[in-house]
Amino acid sequence: MLINCVAYQNGRKLADIPVEDISDYVAREDCFVWVALRDATFDELQVMRVEFGLHELAVEDAQRGHQRPKIEEYGDSIFAVLKMLEMREDDELAVGEVDIFAGPNFVLSNRQGSTQDFLGVRARAEREPYLLKQGAGFVLYALMDAVVDRYFPIVDSLESELEQIEERIFIRGSQRDSIQRLYALKRKVMVMRHCVAPLLDAIGKLHGGRVPAVCANSQEYFRDVHDHLYRINGILDTIRDTIGTAIQVNLSMVALEEGEVNKRLAAWAAIFAVLTAFAGIWGMNFKNMPELDWRWGYPVALGLMFSVSFYLYRRFRRAGWL
Repeated sequence: MLINCVAYQNGRKLADIPVEDISDYVAREDCFVWVALRDATFDELQVMRVEFGLHELAVEDAQRGHQRPKIEEYGDSIFAVLKMLEMREDDELAVGEVDIFAGPNFVLSNRQGSTQDFLGVRARAEREPYLLKQGAGFVLYALMDAVVDRYFPIVDSLESELEQIEERIFIRGSQRDSIQRLYALKRKVMVMRHCVAPLLDAIGKLHGGRVPAVCANSQEYFRDVHDHLYRINGILDTIRDTIGTAIQVNLSMVALEEGEVNKRLAAWAAIFAVLTAFAGIWGMNFKNMPELDWRWGYPVALGLMFSVSFYLYRRFRRAGWL
């Protein structure tokens, strides 16, 4: 679906134009066209391919979707794939995609599977005509910057969730729930890392050294995006390492609790073993057992069994086993 189709000249909006006039404005040296699509159909992408002269392989990737984050050159144009992330109400990550085609006189974006839009990016660019005057390279940067900046609140949310889990690790009986939450958090970190790490490598091609002609005048801006990705990637590495440590601590706590249970069972088993031993001896009923004929034999036996059991109970209590 077509969202916007706008022509710009010298950094200022010229007009909203129909799709069939795109090629006419692209042919002008002092103009560039910025088109935004959402969940574009096969026919819409084919029309854009003809109007902008897009490479068929890039268009094929955009049609298929579910691409790995990447930046590829096709002649004098660039094809970039970025993942759009948003946290749903059930605390799960929803992953969308934006495909961006950028050439000397045009920028085309196609957003798929995401509720986020770039209307704010367009408004911001139009408020800064001295930057928009740089053309398609600045628009490409603005779109990438918007996608990457939306990663930061998600990273902050993951850090907060990890802190909450860490506070519950040492609470007795919470280990099972903590392990489940840690593995769920680890899965979200891996999803986000799969979106960030490939893009971090790819965007390094857009500043320093040989860069595509489209991005030549905006290298410092792409370096800023690269720095943001580098920070996010470092935070994700820290979170992942902390999750690994937390899982090990959690498992250690489980082992300690099991050890405590085993000690209690062993202590009670020792106490009852003494009672069993006394009962076994006096239950043999041999003829020559003086205790069987004592008047106070039974009370003495019960007292002795209780005394030994109480003595063992006190010793186990002092040792911390009970």
